[in-house]
Amino acid sequence: MARKRKRHEEHENLERWMVSYADFVTLLFAFFVVMYAISSINEGKYRVLSDTLISAFNTTPKSLQPVQVGDDGLSGTPKIIEPVELRAGDPPENPVDQLVQIATDFELAMLPFIQDEMVSVRREDLWVELELNTSFLFESGSAQLEAEAIPILRRIADVLRKYPNQIKVEGFTDNVPINTYAFPSNWELSAARAASVVHVFMKQGVRPENMAAVGFGEYHPVADNATTAGRNRNRRVLVVVLAEKDSRRLVELQRAGAQ
Repeated sequence: MARKRKRHEEHENLERWMVSYADFVTLLFAFFVVMYAISSINEGKYRVLSDTLISAFNTTPKSLQPVQVGDDGLSGTPKIIEPVELRAGDPPENPVDQLVQIATDFELAMLPFIQDEMVSVRREDLWVELELNTSFLFESGSAQLEAEAIPILRRIADVLRKYPNQIKVEGFTDNVPINTYAFPSNWELSAARAASVVHVFMKQGVRPENMAAVGFGEYHPVADNATTAGRNRNRRVLVVVLAEKDSRRLVELQRAGAQ
């Protein structure tokens, strides 16, 4: 009788769990690598964003008192614009703001003469005009300043001396002809009167490199020369304080366009 063959038993692999464990560890490692990479990228982005915001909010404002206009976007209530306080002796840096201060200083210094209609102050967008009637500055046909005019011009110089602005002193006459050795025409008379005023300002400490004397003669009247009152108005000296150097050309163009 044939001998019965013994059945071979299969060997059970007891280390299969290590394969699964290794796969799990590999996946876990890959997961943490990806998370670390994502977190590093986001950190950089947020750091750039943070630096940008800090730089924006720490920027020096361009004006001393920023003003919000209109709705605040929340309550619907318009914001009130607070007036800017200007103090004498402390000129603002903005050229236009300087004009506001200069006009204020002129009005305070010239108040008695403004009330007597000897002086007037006008402020435009790019310059301030101080108009002086020549009736108290000069005798008829003369460019020699009257004694009573000197204290008034000194007051004006006290204002001008505080500011670096460019200054034009302009002389104007009526249309009555003049023909003397010193003044062959009203051109020479008006220019000499402007120069006399400039000399006083210079002696009082106003920087001469900032000033110019100009004579317009009879050709820019502001009133009718047919009347005595009109001729009195046309005989005048203007002290024009400019916001910037380029404003001088604008003043000249405006005068030409007004004719």
